[in-house]
Parts: sequence; structure tokens; C-alpha cells
Amino acid sequence: MNAISTNHLTRKFGDLTAVSDVSFDVESGEIFGFLGPNGAGKSTTIMILTTLLRPTSGQARIAGIDVTDNPRKVRQKIGYIQQDISVDEYMTGRENLQLHAKLAHMPKSTAERRIDEMLHLVELEQKQHEYVHGYSGGMRKRLDIAGGLIHMPDVLFLDEPTVGLDIQTRRRIWEYIKRIQSEYGITVFLTTHYMEEADSICDRIGIIDTGKMLTVDSPSAMKSSLGVEMISITVRDNCDKMASFIKENMSESISNFRYDTESQSMTMSTSTGTSESVPRIFEAAASAGVVIDGISVMQPKLDDVFLHYTGHGMRDDEESEFNYKREFARKKRRRG
Repeated sequence: MNAISTNHLTRKFGDLTAVSDVSFDVESGEIFGFLGPNGAGKSTTIMILTTLLRPTSGQARIAGIDVTDNPRKVRQKIGYIQQDISVDEYMTGRENLQLHAKLAHMPKSTAERRIDEMLHLVELEQKQHEYVHGYSGGMRKRLDIAGGLIHMPDVLFLDEPTVGLDIQTRRRIWEYIKRIQSEYGITVFLTTHYMEEADSICDRIGIIDTGKMLTVDSPSAMKSSLGVEMISITVRDNCDKMASFIKENMSESISNFRYDTESQSMTMSTSTGTSESVPRIFEAAASAGVVIDGISVMQPKLDDVFLHYTGHGMRDDEESEFNYKREFARKKRRRG
């Protein structure tokens, strides 16, 4: 049985469709990444899966339990760490975890043993009796994660778990997430807009944009699907003329071809490798009378995958048009 299953999941806010006909499954014990820019529908989906928001239509199940029909039972099966850190800074680290245990109705003896275990997992044993207002941002996030694990959920939801953290702290959080999976066998579902994060820790990834699920696969399979290598070219001028020559003479060996006349640049995937493609690119330039200023070859990255499926790069912009419309619809609904 899948840990998570969604079928034609849709959520609307007035005239705006935040999640549109989304269907995917998450296998038990895997780390599943939900990759997309701000405003793509990630948080709305996770709120439905954690019973905080009812879907407009469609179905979602956690461990076989329908999130709409039996939300209370679903909550017993999950842990949820929201994007904003929710620990109480006027309590100690241990007191925060004791509160989580009480809310989960855990017997005191079990709770104290589990608290010791979680403090050890996130390496806060030496800080457990200190007030949280003295913790760093990374320590607070680790304590937050420990709180979500107190009752040993079947599925742990992490909404943008490392947003706002420096890269060193971010990588430490990745290590804890991997340990949660390997040591406890817990299914981890995380939303992120960090490409490196998704590539480093996720077994599989779902790419979502403007509310639509575009693809689901492993990071390696996604990158392999783009071709053997990615080639990036900048020319002095006449980029459009060069692009026409390449498309006419190399269409059988390239894919994902894009060019930008403003920056005089173009990118493409090649299925034959650089030993064959690069000489043909220089031949095309000579035929077109175009001067190549620079050429680079690299392995496909998740950034390239995202660009391939969405047609644009990752938008790290809280004021994106889609996000603005979603927030406007929410405020309008509250006023109504």
C-alpha cells in the first residue's frame, strides 16, 4: 500500500485554481520531493494532505485513509513541520518536546524515552534545558523536526524545511532527513524550491507549476531523459540565424533547443555527445557566418529538467503573479 495517494486532486479559491487535477503516489519509506516555485501549489497540496484544507474535488489518502472522510485518523498517522518555525521560544527544548508528547496523548514513560531519542537524533542533548530564544535558526528547525517525530508517524510532511537557512545548516538538515528515513523507515514528503536539495536527498520528485503536476520520477531518470550532455553557446551576433542552421542540420541529434536573441545565447541537449556535436556546431557557425564567443558542455541538472517541463527557470519570488492572485483570492474569501 502506498503511503500517499492522490487522484484528480483539485483546490479552488474563488475563480483561481491553486491545485488542478493532481494525481500521484508516494511509496512507503521513500523521500518524495515536491518541487516548484513559490505559488506553484505546493503548500496548498500539503495542507490538503495534512487535513488542514478540504479539496474542492478529487481524493487523497494517507496510508489508505481518506483525508476528507477520516481526518482525525489521518492526523494520528502523520507529522507536519510547517515552513514557519513553530517552537515556543519561552520554553526549553525539552519542554517543547514534552508539550508535543502531551498533545499526542503519549504515556509519560514512553514520552520521556522518545524525547531522549529525538534529542539525540537532532543533536540537541546538550541544549535541551536551555530556553529556545537562545537557539540559532538551525537549532530551532531541528527541534521542530524532533517535535514532529515524537509520536513516530507513518508519514512526515516537511514544508520548505530549509528555507532561510545558510547552506551549511541546510546540509545538516538534509542529513537528519536521511537519518529519519534510514533509521525509522518513515516516509518523508517535503516541498522545496531548492534544486540542490531535491537532487541530494529525494528518491523521487514531482514537479508542479501553476497548480499542475508536470512529471514524477527519480532525479537521475529526469536528468537522463534530457540527453547525454547539455551544450551552452554564446555568439557575437545573429543568434537567430545560427539557431536556424542548427535546427536544420542537427535536428536528429539534439533536443530541448532554446535560444535567446537578447543575450545571443542558446542551449540544447545532445544524444550523441560532444565529440560529434561540437564540431558540427562550429560547422554551422561557419556556414552561417556567425562568430562563437563561448561554448560549454555539462551534464544535465535539475534546473535543466525544470526548464524543460515548465518553459522557465525556478521563480524565487513571493510576488509572482500566480502567488499574488492566490493571496488576493484568499483575502477576498475571508472578507466574504
